[in-house]
Amino acid sequence: MTEQEKMLAGKIYDPSDAVLLEKRTRAHRLCRDYNDTYETDEERRAQILAELIPDMGEGTCLLDPIRFDYGEFTSFGTNCFANFNLTVLDTCPVCIGNDVFFGPNCTIATPIHPLLPTERNMRIKEDGTPYDLEYGAPITIGDGCWLASNVIVCGGVTIGAGTVIGAGSVVTRDIPAGVFAAGNPCRVIRPITEQDSIHLKQHLW
Repeated sequence: MTEQEKMLAGKIYDPSDAVLLEKRTRAHRLCRDYNDTYETDEERRAQILAELIPDMGEGTCLLDPIRFDYGEFTSFGTNCFANFNLTVLDTCPVCIGNDVFFGPNCTIATPIHPLLPTERNMRIKEDGTPYDLEYGAPITIGDGCWLASNVIVCGGVTIGAGTVIGAGSVVTRDIPAGVFAAGNPCRVIRPITEQDSIHLKQHLW
């Protein structure tokens, strides 16, 4: 297997691999190019996103700045929205459904580093190249989810459709569909029901 194949399969891989390094460098450059544009530069921004994230549905909008490790290993459905400073470390596949909202400063992180420091520490190849041992686990976010400000989603997590994750939460395990969940670690608080309609909340303001 190539190092990329190992990485995407969730196996231990070498991130200093030349192919992966080239892909990361390219993605980081595209992110910088995107972040240097204005929101009114719609055509240029669309071109950059098409190159960075080929699998992106129509109507999806990412406010800058954005940060992606690879981009090509992330997919967005249609009509998604990400507020400022979305970070996606897609060493394993990240699958984001339709109509998903992200508040500011959300992080989607698939990489997993060893807990033992002797396994986590940097190593040196015979040619002097530094590298470390790591692996990852995929992340899936279902249709119609809302991740509020400063949410972190860790590798291996699936969030079910229509779920809301409260601000500042750290999601370390799967969250089912149709619930409000929050906390560190994130846990289910209650189901979302028709009583949560915005039209029933107007009297609070």
